[in-house]
Amino acid sequence: MRSTVRAYTRTLQWFFSYLEETGDPPSSPQHLQMQHIDGFEAWLATKGTSPIHLLTIVTKVIVVLREIVAEGAIVFSEELRDRLAYKTLRPIPPSRPRDAYSPYIARQLRKAARADMMRIIRRFREPIPSSINPDLKVLEDEARACIEVRGVLLHRDREYKRLLHGRRARGVLNGDVNLRLHERYYLTSQDVVPFIVFLALETGLEIECCKALTVDCLQNPANGTVEIAYVKLRARGAEHKTLRVRDGGLRTPGGIIRQVIALTAAARRHRPSDCLWLHYSFGGLKSGLKHPQYLVDGWTRKHDIRDDDGQMFHLELSRLRKTHKALWYLKTEGHMTRFAVGHSREIAARHYADVPALRPLHEATIAEAFHEVVLSAASPIILTPEKEEDWRREPAKASPALPAGSNPISLLDGEQDIWLASCGGFFSSPFADAGSPCALPFWGCLECPNAVITARKLPAILAFLDFLQEQRNVLSAVQWEPKFAAAYARITGQILPAFSSTMITEARNALEREQVSLYLPPEVSL
Repeated sequence: MRSTVRAYTRTLQWFFSYLEETGDPPSSPQHLQMQHIDGFEAWLATKGTSPIHLLTIVTKVIVVLREIVAEGAIVFSEELRDRLAYKTLRPIPPSRPRDAYSPYIARQLRKAARADMMRIIRRFREPIPSSINPDLKVLEDEARACIEVRGVLLHRDREYKRLLHGRRARGVLNGDVNLRLHERYYLTSQDVVPFIVFLALETGLEIECCKALTVDCLQNPANGTVEIAYVKLRARGAEHKTLRVRDGGLRTPGGIIRQVIALTAAARRHRPSDCLWLHYSFGGLKSGLKHPQYLVDGWTRKHDIRDDDGQMFHLELSRLRKTHKALWYLKTEGHMTRFAVGHSREIAARHYADVPALRPLHEATIAEAFHEVVLSAASPIILTPEKEEDWRREPAKASPALPAGSNPISLLDGEQDIWLASCGGFFSSPFADAGSPCALPFWGCLECPNAVITARKLPAILAFLDFLQEQRNVLSAVQWEPKFAAAYARITGQILPAFSSTMITEARNALEREQVSLYLPPEVSL
């Protein structure tokens, strides 16, 4: 590949520059020594080359020298051949994965790209404006006729010079008149940016694959979808790939590509090319974008796109694929079978799910899972009135949830009531030996699987909750949390949400009419 050859050529030029700077370069390849390789590595480090970039550069030199050894035309010293067995003397830290942009930034990019695409399409559909000055109109018509015949209007062309002179003589600013003339016929280099941003966000195609799309990339349309055929040069041996996307209106990837094909049809008559992104730039019709970063920076400034901190945003096109994957991960709620499209689950998880942008989601999910485990571990049985009726109709349904020998009906009728709940097994407590009475404080029922909490117990639970809140105001956090934090979390996070707001209000009214006495053991007192 030409890009690979250029990269190796540039690296070897750096290596030769280093050898010249040493003041004693080897007179021939045979005199190259191990210290030349190690010195080159140290030379790069002193220039501030990052560890990963340093490894990339030194590796290219090592690879070239290994190829020379394999050919056998030049014999290196044994010491140098041993040095070629490894790449670098320095420990190379793991590379930092490319991160995704946040949903907030993605929304800004998508909104700006769609607005620009609609504006560009309208520009081609609207009639070409003409000057109100009849003399200037004649000159403009001559310039447009030149574009239609020759393809482009160059600065040295007679028609262009006459138009500039005519505008200057009449006090009309020239500005970027050449670009304005051509943009009525062709996409411009600035126009290509929103299309590429939109496609990368919507499809997840690698940005180098987006820029290399061809005019015949759409294949096999079916059921509102179409395949995008593209080439991924990094996939050695499997470069030709396809991706099925939505196809329809201008908000779908397939529809946008069809629109680009239509908008570039006029340019292909003057410059035959299979590149999708045929556009006008100063000097003529160009095929593809070679160095688009300055265009991308201008585009983000034009739309005043901001990052999550409100600062001016710098867009790296290479991060759009990760952004698409992260948004898809959020949409599928991390379901790996749906998320891992085009990759194995391991690759999808390592490269696209384990990114810094998704870390808050993962941490929140883990925290939620731990919270559910804490709430469900050794938790009481909470019966809403509907479930209570089910137990009364079919007591057999209740038996698996209660200790052996328990009578569900007597439990529901209050014959086995304790203060905060009904107890399904006072002498089969998980916190005491079998046959022994439960020795847990009364609020321990909130953590006991033998406890059954019904609506009848809501006034007592609300009274205890009031006591917990009072204690929170007078005790320090160090004193309050070990005693009451678990009970408070169980009441507010699991028990009360199981009952309707009406039932909670009725229980609160009943508590106000008749206060429930608190029988507190000495260990909870101040």
